[in-house]
Amino acid sequence: MSDLDESTANTMGWAEISVQELKRRLDGGEALVVLDVREPVERDFCAIPVPPTARDLHIPMNALPGRLEEIREACRSAPLVVYCHHGVRSRQVTAWLSHSGISGVANLEGGIEDWSVDIDPGVPRY
Repeated sequence: MSDLDESTANTMGWAEISVQELKRRLDGGEALVVLDVREPVERDFCAIPVPPTARDLHIPMNALPGRLEEIREACRSAPLVVYCHHGVRSRQVTAWLSHSGISGVANLEGGIEDWSVDIDPGVPRY
């Protein structure tokens, strides 16, 4: 990913991506896997809109261990961006996925909250 913090990626095995960079990449038609790790009730309330060129994947944080192979398979063809409400859970998941051997993983800084504030005010805040 071009706008990732290289020092973070090099020292921790994963990186951070801003909502502005994610928006630019989605608008540019880049193939990405966008993984929402929030709970179903949060997902029902709102989600980041993902175009057909990207894959929208929803796996709540507590279900990840049982679906690791599904995530591995999804990441074979595209980089993975993980998000949650504020970026805290997704940062934990990003680190865990990286330590589980999945490369090219990025955490969405600020989560869907920053997306709602800075990118798309039509996405409800909670």
